[in-house]
Amino acid sequence: MTWHWIAEQEPRWDQDKAAALGDLPPTLFGLGYPEVGHPLGDAWWRVEDDAGSALGYGRLDDTWGDAEILIVTTPDARGTGVGAFVLEHLEREAASRQLNYVYNVVPTRHPEGEAVRTWLTAHGFDPTEVGELRKRVASGAAPSGA
Repeated sequence: MTWHWIAEQEPRWDQDKAAALGDLPPTLFGLGYPEVGHPLGDAWWRVEDDAGSALGYGRLDDTWGDAEILIVTTPDARGTGVGAFVLEHLEREAASRQLNYVYNVVPTRHPEGEAVRTWLTAHGFDPTEVGELRKRVASGAAPSGA
């Protein structure tokens, strides 16, 4: 099966994003209480399979040379590599914007926070003194357009 990385030109909150979060509230990730059709800030991409089903999402919020990222996979896609696919593409997007680091702050109320921190660490992120997990972006990388 092939996965496709699709830029959302005008990202909006929708049922697929809500379903991808599962039982996790959007407020946990700083998204507030969005209603279907509500515009979202930042840059968003979605991962689809060949049938056009959404498997996950990536968000990049770049400020001051770094980018906070959000990786969301649908409950059914967890453990399949979709999260690593999203991370790889977010890193390429950040590199194409000549950013220095991507980082994530795992919310203290996240029910699987320790597992998420462990996953990010396994993918090259280092904890900082302010609670972020940071990873240097490889220079010269470009989005694959997959």
